[in-house]
Amino acid sequence: MSGRSVQERLRPALVSFEPYDPAFSPCEVNLSANENTHPLPESVNRALCEAMTSTPLNRYPDPLANALRDELAAWHGVGRSNVMVGNGGDELIFNLLFCFGGQGRSLVVCPPCFEEYKNFAKMCETDVVEVWRREDDYSIDDDALVEAARTAALIMITSPNNPTGDLVDPALVRRLLDETDALVLLDEAYVEFAPEGASLASWLAENPRLMLLRTLSKAFALAGLRCGYLLADPAIIDVLAAIRQIYSEDVVAQAAALAAVSMRDELRPVVASIVAERERLSVALSELPEVEQWPSSANFLLVRVPGAANVRARLRDEFSVLVRDFSYAPGLADCLRITVGTPTENDRLLEALRAILK
Repeated sequence: MSGRSVQERLRPALVSFEPYDPAFSPCEVNLSANENTHPLPESVNRALCEAMTSTPLNRYPDPLANALRDELAAWHGVGRSNVMVGNGGDELIFNLLFCFGGQGRSLVVCPPCFEEYKNFAKMCETDVVEVWRREDDYSIDDDALVEAARTAALIMITSPNNPTGDLVDPALVRRLLDETDALVLLDEAYVEFAPEGASLASWLAENPRLMLLRTLSKAFALAGLRCGYLLADPAIIDVLAAIRQIYSEDVVAQAAALAAVSMRDELRPVVASIVAERERLSVALSELPEVEQWPSSANFLLVRVPGAANVRARLRDEFSVLVRDFSYAPGLADCLRITVGTPTENDRLLEALRAILK
């Protein structure tokens, strides 16, 4: 290419970005991505297949996925005007920053947390203010967060948090709504694995600046489908509807998502099984030498082991078990994130760890 290089032509805010790499390696047991690896009921699998195969592909999808919005609204006791469907939660996070961020505005986050909040903010030329969690238990400094948020445009908190697994205190959310003017996003991607009542969906009607992000990637075992949704005030939904990429949710995804959400009660045993396995896995890990872990309300556990990067490599190379290495990340020295798998997968992981850590 003559003249200026591609990098010189690129918007300055995007110069440092690289393609997303989840560090996946082919393996027999993949516990690295917080996917739902448990078998779905046959009735649900059958309904998903029927929905997808009976969907015509020669017509454009409903741009706003209104049938799916209606089912989600009925589930959560809100109206269609309170729901926006997106191509995974990622699209909705980006669109929120595209709408309400920008130059001269800031996003407040509480790392260690989902890294894409910060990445999308940078893409949208939004300043990022980080209020780091306490090093011992990864709890949030409430006063520091409220103070940082007083002049912010947006606050994004994951509950349960990724990768630490803890829930946000509702009293902190109350303070953020009462003492700041920011839009508050609670990312509840993993809330189905938390104790009943953990979601703050019941707060939406009285708090127009509160937004809840949900996904079908985890509890619904549809990570490959890329379908998430936002619950928010109609004014926020209207803005997102105006700027979203048209047809971002294809016809197959809409059909499968609608079938899955319609059969949500049949997925309760799957979620219960994952929660039970989380507790069993946690107990077994506590019996291993030099393993530290934190309580989790999600479908994963954060653990600290000496030489975590080497442990992860040995799990992969010697035992064909893949977990996520966070030991490189600030505040997460020697930490691994382990997805809760099936009983067989978890036993395979534990057997490998016992061999490595003996």
